[in-house]
Amino acid sequence: MDQQKAPARSARELGSPASPCALDARAAYAAIRARDARFDGRLFVGVVTTRIYCRPVCTAKTPRAENCRFFASAAAAEREGFRPCLRCRPELAPGLARVDALSRLAQRAVRRIEDGASEIPALARALGVSERHVRRALVAELGVAPAELVRTRRLLLAKQLLTDTRLPVVDVAFASGFGSLRRFNAAFRERYRLAPTGMRKSAAAKPASNGDAGPLRDALAIDLAYRAPLAWRPLLGFLAARATRGVEAVSEHCYARTLEIGAHRGWLRVAPSPRANTLRAYVSAPLTPVLLQVTAKLRALFDLAADPARIEAQLGADRALRAHVAAQPGLRVPGAFDGFELLARAILGQQVSVAAATTFATRLAERFGASIETPLGELTRLAPSAERIADARVDAIAGIGLTRPRAESLRAAARACAAGALDLAPGADPETARAALLALPGIGPWTADYVLMRALAWPDAFPHGDLALRRALGVDDAREVLARSEAWRPWRSYAALHLWTALAGSPQ
Repeated sequence: MDQQKAPARSARELGSPASPCALDARAAYAAIRARDARFDGRLFVGVVTTRIYCRPVCTAKTPRAENCRFFASAAAAEREGFRPCLRCRPELAPGLARVDALSRLAQRAVRRIEDGASEIPALARALGVSERHVRRALVAELGVAPAELVRTRRLLLAKQLLTDTRLPVVDVAFASGFGSLRRFNAAFRERYRLAPTGMRKSAAAKPASNGDAGPLRDALAIDLAYRAPLAWRPLLGFLAARATRGVEAVSEHCYARTLEIGAHRGWLRVAPSPRANTLRAYVSAPLTPVLLQVTAKLRALFDLAADPARIEAQLGADRALRAHVAAQPGLRVPGAFDGFELLARAILGQQVSVAAATTFATRLAERFGASIETPLGELTRLAPSAERIADARVDAIAGIGLTRPRAESLRAAARACAAGALDLAPGADPETARAALLALPGIGPWTADYVLMRALAWPDAFPHGDLALRRALGVDDAREVLARSEAWRPWRSYAALHLWTALAGSPQ
């Protein structure tokens, strides 16, 4: 699709942005062109030549900008005389109004399943509703039960493991989330009309040991695809400066860390794969039963779903960013393995240097994180859980060198996460999360926007009060930074990363 001149802002349709998560017409058109699912349900586009309105993810040809009218809800589009598209079905979009609650719940459930949720009771608890209500929402909106969506996700992972590894079939069954080999065989035969062994391409498959020596020999190797390019070294550089010693280890070429998912504890290591446009993750054996969740967390951490060509086409047109975008093509916004882990890091880094924040995070892990044995000598501890910090005394938290108010802020954040009152998973509603963050003691707009950027993967989050951003742009006033950022919407998170990377001194 050829880029057209962006439409002027239409106050009648979208209105002035009421929050940092709202978009004007120019940013809305960029989101439509990118077909970015993160904006699905947050805006709709009506085409004046057809009188049809669509979702941002519609696969139809992108209309010319001058023919677009943007709306904050389906009801607003229909009020202006537009008819719903039969291809993308706007009625299935995750709405923001109360009348759209069932659609919103269904889409949140789908996102959780895509991000690795595999147990329906746990999925319902995470969404704050009953299992019956989750089932009713998905059947009403998508025509399938949650168990069917989970099964599809498991089968796709099993297909990849059968094709790309020599992992025994019984191990494939459990690694992809099936409770028994019998159930796995039955589901596979029903879906693909052949036995699991028939899917395996023996000539191309890797040996069971994955061919590596040393500590990686017994780990499961799995490839993660992305849209090229990927600025791998700058991404590692960002993570290296913030790596919690004992929990994470970052070298010139790879990233490694420990992690705990439920009762499963282990380690992983990620580096570029010999295959084009893929990363290779080595996952320790104790984590194979939760491989769905592990791969989802890795994709979030490295922002592998991003479409850099779309994002950089807009950012590279701006004079302030042109040189930075050209110097670092494929730059991603680093995500987070865990929402609380990222929030804790942000609180620890308030008003201190990156090095000081790393020191505090390391002390926190040493004091409150469990120890773990790994074949990678640098990895010795697990990141402290929200539950562990929530139960700690304020004096004990302050003992790592924090002021008492900062320790109280960290414990309050931990209690909100542990109680489920604060949803920091990728795909969570950014406006709801931002309001909940700002309601916590010691958390202001900068911390909230930084958490939205990395934990929620919200592409338009922008901590405009950040000192490093002001230095990078050569301005003194945060309001001027905010004004300049309007041209970068809806990709301001990526603009911030380009400026921070160019400055070689970013927050946190």
